Amino acid sequence: MELQIGIVGTGWFSKVHGDILAALDGVKVAAVCGTSLPKAESLASRYEGSKGYDNLADMLDGTKLDAVYLCIPPHAHGTIEAELIDRGIPFLVEKPLGAELETPLDIYSRLQASSKPLIHSVGYHFRYKAQTIKLKELLEGKTVGMALGCWMGDMPQVAWWREQSGSGGQFIEQTTHIVDLLRYTAGEVEEVYASYANRVVHEQYEGVSVADVGTVTLKLKSGAVANISNTCVLPAGVGEVGLSLYTDQGILSWSPDLLGVSLSGEKSTFRIEDNPYRAENEAFIHALRTGDTSGIHSDYGDALKTQRVTWAALESARTGKPVQINNI
Repeated sequence: MELQIGIVGTGWFSKVHGDILAALDGVKVAAVCGTSLPKAESLASRYEGSKGYDNLADMLDGTKLDAVYLCIPPHAHGTIEAELIDRGIPFLVEKPLGAELETPLDIYSRLQASSKPLIHSVGYHFRYKAQTIKLKELLEGKTVGMALGCWMGDMPQVAWWREQSGSGGQFIEQTTHIVDLLRYTAGEVEEVYASYANRVVHEQYEGVSVADVGTVTLKLKSGAVANISNTCVLPAGVGEVGLSLYTDQGILSWSPDLLGVSLSGEKSTFRIEDNPYRAENEAFIHALRTGDTSGIHSDYGDALKTQRVTWAALESARTGKPVQINNI
């Protein structure tokens, strides 16, 4: 039976997921919902037989869908997920879960209160990369002492990203990937202390209310400590993204393109070409077909733990005080 998939959102991520879905056997991108009908119809035209909508309810009433992908800005979450949960429609939602914490908490509460488990996935695609899987294997038997992570780049050229209420800021919208990777490989976070500042970007663009530099110290439940820093002041095309774990047996340095291993008397590099977005989609589609969700590496409850950490960092930067994760 051909699975009928809907997409909410018409940006880059919608196209990435849509193209992958359209290439999978037995899967059809049947509908696209956007903020305007022309945008929705434009993306829908990429996929044979797909129809565009500018209203979620109209899409759900007009096309019988097996699942919906949510590729929307952080501030747009809430009512869409609630509608899908009420209708019992599975969904894959791109990170982050929201621009703040209250909305994701409400969505999670709705998921838990659902009459039957609803298949869902959250788009932390780094979890599906081959070098991430290799990193987890290499960490077995080693004690992590500390970690250093970063997301250094330029400011995305969309207006909502510059607004605190629109994106939640860089640590919530972008650097969440590194926070999630830290949790996935080194364990849970119990306390954060953050310092943010505005250095450059507010003088380059109108309406900037997000910090453009920040550094966050994290205490892990294991006793390890970490620092994750970010900036969006760099010029286009210049950047650095990664996470280094310092263990009792050496250094494991992860980046989106490779994994470096530096142990006593041994240095090696793993560069594995793969497409984590495809792996993420295949796991979700497999779950829809079989009910087996074991291949989904990030569900809503797990992703909510990452959201708690990134939100706590913002609260710490606002107050100048450490924030305990279990207190928010």
